[in-house]
Amino acid sequence: MEFDLTWVLLALPVAFALGWMASRLDIRQLRIQDRQAPKAYFRGLNFLLNEQQDKAIDAFIEAVQNDPDTSELHFALGNLFRRRGEYERAVRVHEHLLSRGDLTAADRERAQHALALDFLKAGLLDRAEDALNKLDGSAFAGQALLALLAIYERSRDWPKAAAIARKLQAGGYGDFDPRQAHYLCEQASPALQKDSPSDARSLLEQAVQTAPQAARPRLALAAFQLRCGDANSAFETLKVHVQQSPAAMPLIAPLLQEAALASGRQEDALHILLEQQTLAPSLDALEAVVALDSSSATARDWYVKHLEREPSLVAAAQWIAGEKLEHEQFHPLVQRALDHAVKPLKRYRCAACGFEAQQHFWQCPGCQAWDSFPARRVEEL
Repeated sequence: MEFDLTWVLLALPVAFALGWMASRLDIRQLRIQDRQAPKAYFRGLNFLLNEQQDKAIDAFIEAVQNDPDTSELHFALGNLFRRRGEYERAVRVHEHLLSRGDLTAADRERAQHALALDFLKAGLLDRAEDALNKLDGSAFAGQALLALLAIYERSRDWPKAAAIARKLQAGGYGDFDPRQAHYLCEQASPALQKDSPSDARSLLEQAVQTAPQAARPRLALAAFQLRCGDANSAFETLKVHVQQSPAAMPLIAPLLQEAALASGRQEDALHILLEQQTLAPSLDALEAVVALDSSSATARDWYVKHLEREPSLVAAAQWIAGEKLEHEQFHPLVQRALDHAVKPLKRYRCAACGFEAQQHFWQCPGCQAWDSFPARRVEEL
């Protein structure tokens, strides 16, 4: 059978035409995809700016489907899921990113950090801890250490929290000595409950050395000394603390009063309290002065002297409580109304979040900030 070149000559143009048409279709498809992905992305961004998160998520999902290799879209989508509280979906997005082999080292660290935040927000502290530990030596190392510190404080694992605080201080992230002192004081409390006075004393003395200017270690040490029956040592501890940190006088005053009465050093305590009252009057110091004044006839005059310097409804209510009114039968009603009015004024308020409490906290129960409660009552702020 002879080979007919005519068919070959006819097939060549047909093949060329088919190839050209196929290439045009591919180019057109690519152009359509290129148009779709940015439109979906910008549409999602617009929804996000208008706080329409549901529509933004739908648009970003569409953009990811059109271009599954775009890591930025995955990050945006994962962050949206986390902000909406859909932590499982956020975890899946970030785990998918980490499973990709073409991800750059910087994006891998970023995805690992985002995954740790997902676990942290979801309350999965053990998984968050594992994810954060993998960021050691990365660009997110500092943020990871701060997050780990929050986890250990939340779980009250004070030795681990202390180790992280040392790393942060060594890395130049701030002065963590006052917080280290808090950790030592926290560890001393269980030692007291277990009736291990030597361990408690050692921890408190270490706390004083770690942060000499901090109020809590010396106050805790003085309370411990009083508990052990060593009122004189407690008095001396508080006396030193007044000299080093006079701003903490409102917190020192009640304990100083107790130590003075137990050691028979009322005159010394009165001298210290009155000296501080002259410099910076406070309600707690005023109460201690009234309690320590041996002359009952003049003790209540301290309320009037305080009112001459500071307009205080709390001091006025305390003064009226011991006075005889013209219509004495109405005294209980007036006193009850005053006590009700001054109750909120006796609270302590967190300077960071505004949380108020009847007692002073070293760590705010609301925002978990340390040393955010001023020593003074709300009325004195």
